[in-house]
Amino acid sequence: MTATDAKAAGRIVPDVPPRNEPAGVSALSIDGVSHSYGPRRALIDINFAVAPASFTALLGLNGAGKSTLFSLVTRLFGIQTGRISIFGHDIGQAPGEALRQLGVVFQPRTLDLDLSVTQNLLYHAALHGIARRDARLRSDEVLTRIGLADRAGSKVRDLSGGQMRRLEIARALLHRPRLLLLDEATVGLDVKARADILTHVRQLVTEQGIGVLWATHLFDEIISSDDLVVLHQGRVLAHGPVGRVVADAGAQDVNTAFMRLTGAAAVSGSATP
Repeated sequence: MTATDAKAAGRIVPDVPPRNEPAGVSALSIDGVSHSYGPRRALIDINFAVAPASFTALLGLNGAGKSTLFSLVTRLFGIQTGRISIFGHDIGQAPGEALRQLGVVFQPRTLDLDLSVTQNLLYHAALHGIARRDARLRSDEVLTRIGLADRAGSKVRDLSGGQMRRLEIARALLHRPRLLLLDEATVGLDVKARADILTHVRQLVTEQGIGVLWATHLFDEIISSDDLVVLHQGRVLAHGPVGRVVADAGAQDVNTAFMRLTGAAAVSGSATP
């Protein structure tokens, strides 16, 4: 299906700029990244990559360092040690080029509850320098795509928790990024809303070729086709396809593999001081 055919069929097709990066470049590359809050080491020599058009789960308990890592990728925090690049663009040396490729959904809600669904999207589009006419077209597209077209004029405070989260994902996609970061995106949602959000995000990978880094502490949000990064007390304990991580841990499932990996880490003294 061509881009024109896909648009005619009602799918959102990202406006992908000409690619200057070499073949095989990672959507996200984390190389030797460490970060400390004073004497406390939050991240210790983090190394992993997210491939384009793939779903990578970043699995870790609360306090593992997931949110710190997201703050570094999005430049909320400056990088103390190491390098982060997005589609080959170093976020320290070429932040504009890097961040244009990136959409983010943080764990805390950041919507304006007193604005309508569409007004929230248009405000975000303006921050990205998207012309108002184009912004309206994109807003209509993403709302249709996530099933909120009938709530376009509703105030955000009148939406359910799941609808709010879907709106945040739609907002993150307005500028048509090629990499999407989601930090504990299903926290506080019921089982059905969680499943709906996950289904939608996985469709972004398969239908639009977006690379996804999905941070979670919930084992049941991870499936066998995912890539998996196990983050524990600031260290990456395992990284690779789910099946390989599970097999290397001598386990039968992700839950058991995680328990064995994190238990071994504690015994070997790799806990963050």
